[in-house]
Amino acid sequence: MRDLVDIGMGRTARRAFGLDEVEIVPSRRTRSSKDVSTTWQIDAYRFDIPLITHPTDAIVSPGTAIAVGELGGLGVLNAEGLWARHPNVEEVLFRLVTAAEDGDEPGVLVRLLQELHAAPLRVDLIAEAVKQVRESGVTVAVRVSPQHAAELTPDLLAAGVEILVVQGTIVSAEHVARDSAGAEPLNLKRFIADLDVPVIAGGVHDYRTAMHLMRTGAAGVIVGYGHCPGITTTDSSLGIGVPMATAIVDAAAARRDYLDETGGRYVHVIADGDVRTSGDIAKSIACGADAVMLGAPLAVAAEAPGQGLYWTSAAAHPSLPRSAVLPVAEDIEVDLKTLLFGPSSDADGLVNLFGALRRALAKTGYSDLKEFQKVGLTVRS
Repeated sequence: MRDLVDIGMGRTARRAFGLDEVEIVPSRRTRSSKDVSTTWQIDAYRFDIPLITHPTDAIVSPGTAIAVGELGGLGVLNAEGLWARHPNVEEVLFRLVTAAEDGDEPGVLVRLLQELHAAPLRVDLIAEAVKQVRESGVTVAVRVSPQHAAELTPDLLAAGVEILVVQGTIVSAEHVARDSAGAEPLNLKRFIADLDVPVIAGGVHDYRTAMHLMRTGAAGVIVGYGHCPGITTTDSSLGIGVPMATAIVDAAAARRDYLDETGGRYVHVIADGDVRTSGDIAKSIACGADAVMLGAPLAVAAEAPGQGLYWTSAAAHPSLPRSAVLPVAEDIEVDLKTLLFGPSSDADGLVNLFGALRRALAKTGYSDLKEFQKVGLTVRS
């Protein structure tokens, strides 16, 4: 039963919970961390760790997408980001990093990012980036916005994209976008049906929207919008958001009901937001996620293109940016492999992110991620 509270005369609101409000309950047994599995599979693609990168230029270049893939995760390029607009991205990023080091205000950095994204999209540039990842042998994934999905997807598929991520702040199956020429809104169900590659779509925040996206044929549904306190501002600019623990649980319930409705079609739930530590990764899986989409936690890696700065793609929106450009790696210097698998001297869950997930499974007695979704949870009073 939903926990409704009165917020005034004749108006109620649902009580919801964030990841920092829930805790995992150990079971009656434990295991060795060597005896647990963190693998997951979406469609025909299998990964050693349940990691998808948030598709921002701050953390994903063709090189880092390859590195993430070789380490067992899935790196997602932004097909509408800097690599799709500038042939000299390193120089472009140097301008941004230099401005940050010079102490420019966050508003100045956002305006610079907006200026850089005002350059036209070039299919040849993003195709070259996709080709570089494809030739490495890792799985190739790119993100497109709902507004440009129909326009860009044919060229992306021709370049070798294997997983398509259709991602916006809020994505609806009923109405996604109308392009500048006044074309009909994108019919996501028809769009997905016409593709031969799996599509991950989102974000969503509740049961009903998650169910709608699952019925479009999406292979995975993103829950959340990459919320990172102090950086993403969708909650303050739009007033929209659902605490992540509740949002993940609701989407997992939609997944279960859709599985029954279709007689066995499983849609993956991907948590995107409020995941700052290894403990948050574990709690996301415990709430029902199949994988996590990490952004800011990966910005501390030495290989990150943003060199310690982090922002989401919403920072470059021309009229309503919903992300700041801020440093997140002032106290940690670590390479990507160590960040994901250790060893670590950090005691706060910021390094050895997936080594810690293995330990969480072992300490609670579960052997794999699907089993771990059944672990007990408590709520902090």
